[in-house]
Amino acid sequence: MKNSILIFIIFFAFVKQASAQNNSFLKSDYNDEFYSKNIGKIVFLPAFKNSHQIKENDLVKKYTLTNKSDLSFVAFFDKSLTDYKSELSPNIEKDSLFRKGNYQFTLWIDDKEIYRSNLSPGAPYQKVQDTALVLNRPLINNTNGQGTWSESFWNRFIANGGDKALQDGQHKLRLEIRAYVNINNEIKVSPLLAKGELALDVSQNPKIDITPIKLNKPMTYVGFEISSKKFNEDKIKELKGSIDEGIFKQINSIIVINEGKLQIEEYFNGEDRNTLHDPRSVGKSFASTLLGIAIDNNLIKDENQELGAFYNIQSYQHPQGKDHATIKELITMSSGFDGDDSDENSPGNEENMYPTSNWVDFTLNLPYDQTFKNKWHYFTAGTIIIGDIINKSVPMGLEKFAEEKLFHPLGIKNYKWQYTPQNIPNTAGSIRMNALDFAKYGQLYKNNGMWNKKQIIPQSWVLKTLTRQIQIPDRKDEYYSYFFWNKSFSVGNKKAEAFYCAGNGGNYILIFKDQPLVIVITASAYNQSYAHPQVTKILENFILPAVL
Repeated sequence: MKNSILIFIIFFAFVKQASAQNNSFLKSDYNDEFYSKNIGKIVFLPAFKNSHQIKENDLVKKYTLTNKSDLSFVAFFDKSLTDYKSELSPNIEKDSLFRKGNYQFTLWIDDKEIYRSNLSPGAPYQKVQDTALVLNRPLINNTNGQGTWSESFWNRFIANGGDKALQDGQHKLRLEIRAYVNINNEIKVSPLLAKGELALDVSQNPKIDITPIKLNKPMTYVGFEISSKKFNEDKIKELKGSIDEGIFKQINSIIVINEGKLQIEEYFNGEDRNTLHDPRSVGKSFASTLLGIAIDNNLIKDENQELGAFYNIQSYQHPQGKDHATIKELITMSSGFDGDDSDENSPGNEENMYPTSNWVDFTLNLPYDQTFKNKWHYFTAGTIIIGDIINKSVPMGLEKFAEEKLFHPLGIKNYKWQYTPQNIPNTAGSIRMNALDFAKYGQLYKNNGMWNKKQIIPQSWVLKTLTRQIQIPDRKDEYYSYFFWNKSFSVGNKKAEAFYCAGNGGNYILIFKDQPLVIVITASAYNQSYAHPQVTKILENFILPAVL
């Protein structure tokens, strides 16, 4: 009951925060004079504010843009987006236009068009599109950013020429907004709805002076001795300075375990070694671990066991073929279930699962297509089935099984699960631990499943997990295994291969194959497109050159 109340409180707080931004579209939040004189204009603010809080002196025409800067805009229209789209396609019912188009955003730098984007249908919400006369959104939100659609637009702009266009110095930014519809692949675009200009003084390449920067001196931690192995301290100081300057954003901790000993331990953004961090999908890997332990204890036969052994598949929708789907297909993200988190239109997209009252039923009722089998597609809902199978197969349930067989032997005492609506630990992710306990988990795999001379995970399961099982399409030399990822990182002209757990926001536990390294990075850049690429830069340009 307590967990249900907590989930409700968290959900209510999220909805309240989301509503605060989406309610910022109402004309009634502005006085008539302020609204009327700005119709057709876009104004800029140095940080996002709810509409009713905005005053005229909050607006800026000149702004210094650094790595730590926020930037927001407000656009004023004389009609709703739905009305604009209806003018473009008068023969289409207004209720049908939501999925037929959206805003078109164009960003110019110094009178040169840099990036134009027809925003994908779906965001803003339909109610907003139907009624909003004011659009109040963050472009950059380093303080509380959640990768919303407007932030994603800015990040795409940066990745598609904006970074090059906004070199340090004086620039003029112009934002233009139009409406568009896409009917039978024919795109129609409206005249200009609103535009605004902002003079920018860009300063995003600070010189990092490492002289005053001090590195944290690691202290002993249960399970880890302190490493005396030398490393390039200047590289880590430069990295630390870059994080402090906002070049790398929302990084919370960096842990390096070298030859089983604690070598580097740094914290940022108010976190410390006691902070329980939410690593999102890193938690999926723990489901794989517990599955391997359950198989070793003869509680589950093996990963080739079929779902028909655990469920009455005929009682679910679209049963054809599902009873022969295997555990292995789910843990390698290659099942026949019609679920793909990268496709917002996929029926099995995880965002369709969370609002339902039973996540197992949601998953098992999904359409099933044999042509999807053996083809990698990221399918979070499948991890819920794995958790449910473990929970019903072990005598004490998944939570107590994990405590007895994994966390207690590792000396991990302070952790928090999230739960499904059935109060089962959520194997889709978000198990909270401190960074050093995540490092213990990574080192356990580096030790081939051994901890304190005791075999915690069967060595055969570790070997299978640290073996490439299936190639990830459209990613050169990247692979997937049993809820683990695999790729190589460049270090000068050499490669360093790692199997790793990864989660939204830029969270990683990396087990390097040919180096005695386990590296943990926790971060909170949730839903931000730069989250994972910046971790690759941190590893390749700083951490790996410093310790190898």
